[in-house]
Formats: sequence, C-alpha cells, structure tokens
Amino acid sequence: MDEYIERYGAEKVWAAAVVLIFGGVAIAALLFPQRVYVDFIWQYYWGPMVADAHGWGEVAWAGGEQINANEAGPDDGPFASPGYTVVSYAGYIPTLILMAIGILFAIRRLDIDRYRAGFFALFPFMLFGGALRTVEDANVAAYRETGELAIQLPWSGFLISPLIYFTVALIAFIAVVGSVWLERNDHVSGYEYPLFGVGAVVLAVTVGWLGYLAATTEYASFYPSIPAIVLTAATVSTALVWWGIQRFAPGLNAGTGTMGIVVIWAHAVDGFANQLMLDWSHVWGLGYSPKHPVNEAIVTYTGSVVPAGVTEVIGEAWPFALLKLAAPVFIIWIFNEEIFEESPRFAILMMITVVAVGLGPGTRDMLRATFGV
Repeated sequence: MDEYIERYGAEKVWAAAVVLIFGGVAIAALLFPQRVYVDFIWQYYWGPMVADAHGWGEVAWAGGEQINANEAGPDDGPFASPGYTVVSYAGYIPTLILMAIGILFAIRRLDIDRYRAGFFALFPFMLFGGALRTVEDANVAAYRETGELAIQLPWSGFLISPLIYFTVALIAFIAVVGSVWLERNDHVSGYEYPLFGVGAVVLAVTVGWLGYLAATTEYASFYPSIPAIVLTAATVSTALVWWGIQRFAPGLNAGTGTMGIVVIWAHAVDGFANQLMLDWSHVWGLGYSPKHPVNEAIVTYTGSVVPAGVTEVIGEAWPFALLKLAAPVFIIWIFNEEIFEESPRFAILMMITVVAVGLGPGTRDMLRATFGV
C-alpha cells in the first residue's frame, strides 16, 4: 500500500479505493440481485431505514414490495428492523473512515487555517443535524396520522441515521467551500462568519418548520418546558464541570482550550435529554423508551440494583447523564497539546466528530419531545 501511495499519491489511492469498493458492490448487486441486494444490502442497510421511516417495528421484503411485517405471509422475507446490527456496523464504520479521510484531503486542498475558528463556526450544523432528524420523526408521526409519508422514500432515507450524517456533512462542506471562496475573494474578513451564518439559517429554517407543524397539524405539539429544563441542566452542569477542571486540573484542557466547553455541553445535552425523557416523559403524556443499547443497559441495571422506592423519586436514567458528563472530560484529557501541535487538522476533525456524536442525538431527543413527535 505504501508503494502505491508513494507512486500515485494518497488522494488518488483514496479515490480509487472508493470507486472500487462502491462500484464493485453496485455491480455485484446488479448481477446477483437476490443474494447481494435483497439478502445483504436491503436486509442490513436499506430495510432498517424503510422500517424507521414508517415507524414499523419490522419490515418484510415481499416479492419486490416492502411491507409491514405484520402483514407478511409465510413465504415473505427477509425481514429488517430499525437500528444497527453487527453486519451494518461492519459496513458503516469503514465508510465513515473513508469519508473522514476524504474530508481531511478536502481541508488540505482548501488550505484552511484557523482551525479552531472553523470548529466554532460549525457549531450550528451540529445542532442542525439533530433538528433535521426530528423532521423525519415528524414524518413518521404524519404517517401514523394520515397513512401517507409527507416526505416520500427514498428522500426521507437521507434524514435517517446513518445517511443523515452524509446529508449534514455534504451541506456543511458546501457551506465551507463557499465561505472559503468569499474569504479568498475579500468579500468577508474570515470564512468562519458566513459559515456560522449558513449553519444558523438552516437550523432556524428546520426548527421553524417543526414549529409550523406544531401550530398547524394534529400530530405535532409544543412543550417549551422540555428544552428549558434540558438546556438549563446542561449549561449549569457544564459550568460546574468546567469550574472543577480550571480549579483542580487546569492542565487537563491545555490542548482543547475553550473547545472543551462545547464538548462537555454537547454531551450534557444528550445526557439530560435522555434522562428527562426516559424517566419523566409521562409528565407531558409522552411515551419514550431507550433506543440506544447503552441507555437500555444503564436503565435496566439501575432498576435492578437500586430499590424501587428510590427510582420512583430520582428515576433510573440518571447514571447515563453522569456518564455523559464524565466521558467528555476523559476525551479532553486525551486530546492534549501534543496532538494539536502534531496534527491540527485531524485533532479538530475529531473534536467536531465528538461534539456531533453527542449533540446530534441529544438535540434530536430534546426536539422530538419538544414537538411531541
């Protein structure tokens, strides 16, 4: 591999790998539709998104049709359920790695400096990802109410994990390219200003659309106390954790600096949004259950070791909120000054990923409950 990289260049080798992998899968699916497309691609990748888009517990492949598994016959199949499996992870993780490498090449091509400014400028896009996913939750609510998807497949598939990560990344990348062009042509003093502005606009439009649905449809509502509680809890806890770091371990955040505040806050939003909904969603008349295996494991374990009289008062999901405060502190410690000095592009990309992994699902959970979808 090193010989090919040295001879042709890393970017060409990366592009060739992408074409060979995805082109090979596409050709195999055309040549062997049942074995490759139906039994592999559909069952483990597309089928779960079809089920998720309709709010079905399981979808069945029925002679070329995709139907609710409840309506399937004895000869139908295979079946697919929303969520991830070992097989799907085996495909998604290498794909995300390839995408990350491509982003690094793009950043190098654009010759972007002031990476930390770019990190903060991309913050609205991280909120946007969760808000956009909530639009798909509203799409499922519309299907349950009317029997029709407001946003039809395959387009709604781009609002479902994991394709939504590519959707948001593409929109953000286009915004980055446009913002850098504005800076290079002296239209703005820094690319971070229009980049932040684009992110703020797409976020506002998405949340505004959810607000419109809440005001005009029966399947969406509005509970402003939910974001008030989540954001207040996340902000106060982040301030306390950051004060503790500054007071007792000031060298711990030497590498990330103030980016560490965003990292902690992002995961605090995820932690408290989950805790509030898993333990107290009944207060607003909402039904909410763990969708992530880590959440489910924590709730199950807490319920088994803590007396019922205690969990009735403090709930069962609070350990998850504590975990989501401790984990980012560990990450901040790992990303020290040496990493930022040796590979600033990689370090910033990882920081963006860490924030997106927390803030995307956290924003989605909070807004999903806020608008009752």
